[in-house]
Amino acid sequence: MGQPVIVDNRNLAIAPAFTAKAPPDGYTVLFHGPPVWILPLLRSTATWDAARDLAPITLATMTPNILAVHPSVPAKSVSELISLAKGRPGELNFASAGPGSSNHLAGELFKFMTAINVVHVPYKGAGAALTGLVGGQVHFMLPTAGSGMPHVKSGRLRALAVTSARASALAAGLPTVAASGVPGYESTAMLGLFAPAKTPVAAIARLNREVASILNKAEMKERLLGTGLEVVAGSPEDFGAAVKLEILRLGKVIRESRIRED
Repeated sequence: MGQPVIVDNRNLAIAPAFTAKAPPDGYTVLFHGPPVWILPLLRSTATWDAARDLAPITLATMTPNILAVHPSVPAKSVSELISLAKGRPGELNFASAGPGSSNHLAGELFKFMTAINVVHVPYKGAGAALTGLVGGQVHFMLPTAGSGMPHVKSGRLRALAVTSARASALAAGLPTVAASGVPGYESTAMLGLFAPAKTPVAAIARLNREVASILNKAEMKERLLGTGLEVVAGSPEDFGAAVKLEILRLGKVIRESRIRED
């Protein structure tokens, strides 16, 4: 684009707040994921609103979770896991990277949509949670496909389904949760670019076009797929609609489950 690019790494909460207050001239963009729209639902101290203060540029990549159980769990399908949980209310548990993490919310959404009574077990990070599942300390988890599938292939975990709306190359052979008895279920970790609200439409369109041209290169798609990311490179409108849907759907789960970080 004929411009120098400076990468300024900031923490989960500071980055969206900084971008929301930056001049809307197209020279400040935010590359971020679910915390952009989830943290305001979890923290009263969040100073930005994703739908109000940020302009979507493109949904760059997404990665689904997989619904995985420890091999000792006598369930070989989503419907069998649901039946098991309903037959043993309050006895089964699921691991997460911590309260409000993407796999926690994926589990709470599954719990909410299936009306099962299972216990959330938060760990200090996704790696620790996955280790707990592999070690049989918990019954199931919804790790990202990239982190969970190697354990499935080795036989240390049993995968029941993938959480994306459609079958995923990152979890080859797995049915979706939605097609396995939970219609409408979808949970993916989206990564995309935002600009400050009121950034000119022409600047948004140029950024979208330039980023998409790189992401859609065959070698880039292959490289990202190898790290557990599927390229989307969609329109600003589609990304904005996806974020609003996430706020609506997960906001309901967060409120009814009383999930807070403060």
